[in-house]
Amino acid sequence: MKKLPVYGGQAVIEGVMMGGKHTTVTAIRRKDGSLEYYEVKKEPTPVLNKLKKIPFVRGIIGIIESSIVGTKHLNFASEKYDVDPADDAANEAQETEEKGKWAMILGVSVIAVLSFLFGKFVLTLVPTLLAEALSFLFPGDVAQILLEGLFKLLFIFGYIYFISLTPMVKRLFQYHGAEHKVINTFEVREALTVQNVKAQSRLHYRCGSSFILFTAIISIFLYFLVPVHPFWLRLVSRILLIPVDLGIAYEVLQLTNKCRHIPVLRWLGYPGLWLQLLTTKEPKADQIEVAIAAFNEMKDREARYIASEKQTVVS
Repeated sequence: MKKLPVYGGQAVIEGVMMGGKHTTVTAIRRKDGSLEYYEVKKEPTPVLNKLKKIPFVRGIIGIIESSIVGTKHLNFASEKYDVDPADDAANEAQETEEKGKWAMILGVSVIAVLSFLFGKFVLTLVPTLLAEALSFLFPGDVAQILLEGLFKLLFIFGYIYFISLTPMVKRLFQYHGAEHKVINTFEVREALTVQNVKAQSRLHYRCGSSFILFTAIISIFLYFLVPVHPFWLRLVSRILLIPVDLGIAYEVLQLTNKCRHIPVLRWLGYPGLWLQLLTTKEPKADQIEVAIAAFNEMKDREARYIASEKQTVVS
């Protein structure tokens, strides 16, 4: 049986982005109920292609690329989702004067590009500070490291739970579930119909949510390799270990995906799937339709780029 290509995606405001080897395509539901597409073609570079082949480095490169591409798709969705298509021309003409709108877009961009890295710093340093503040109760090195890890996990689960209670984030998580369901349907080689997609799991082993959780778990083990005292060295070591943590977490994520069909080893990915119970929600039929449309459009454009590449090689 022919091996299937690997596809991924992410949820955006009122839509889904799907990505392949050559391109990424977002489909969003406009205010009038119509669908609109947005494409960001991947531009490979020799240096990045080489770095992507190096274990523990490729994960960091992937995060940077995902942030850049994801920003563009989030910008598109944030600009378009609440605007009536009939008003597009007028809005485009007034774009440069709409400071509030641009401020919102800039905010989304900054969050998309920096939130993961900024969040990683916060998630790294705040638990360290809290653990140190409680050192009179938990003075041992092992106790301090485990307490840091506990605070990290509490922050991750608590933050995601509370933001999931807001209506907009709940809808975003529904689109996240729709994205996973479409990918799962494709990977079991079923037709992409609303009925088939709806029957699939909203969880997926390659999800970025799992990646975030793995970084928290792996960091606990890394901290046992560096000094806890003095405190300034502890802080510096935590920061310096961030790229190491990210690189290892990416490899673990890939490993759990490869092992998911092996009964004895599939449990390795369970912690990430448990977190996805918070970061995904069951989507509605119209949300599934958007995810299917994004996937089909991406696949069509991927096929055209592949055909163009082959034609170039032949000529």
